[in-house]
Amino acid sequence: MAEQITDTEEQHTHGYAGDKDALLRRLKRIEGQVRGVARMVNEDQYCIDILTQISAINAAMHKVSVQLIGDHISHCVINAANESVATGNEQIVQDKVAEATAAISRLLR
Repeated sequence: MAEQITDTEEQHTHGYAGDKDALLRRLKRIEGQVRGVARMVNEDQYCIDILTQISAINAAMHKVSVQLIGDHISHCVINAANESVATGNEQIVQDKVAEATAAISRLLR
């Protein structure tokens, strides 16, 4: 007999699930960089050196953001497109595309 999974038991995975460990390592490195900048300020380091480190942090965060957007599109948007085709409800995929577009817009501000 096939086992039924209820909504409360269903495991929901996100697009980044396969890269979660690498993503967390990258975020830990960024966290260390931010602590380093705080230490630089506390030690009255040269402002241009601090700004250089902040630029590196911003670039690292940008890479994380781009990865998450890619994962969202390749997982969540694709799943929504498949569900949209299966159900005939185009709104499902339109909502996910709008969600991704809004997220990209926030990143570009």
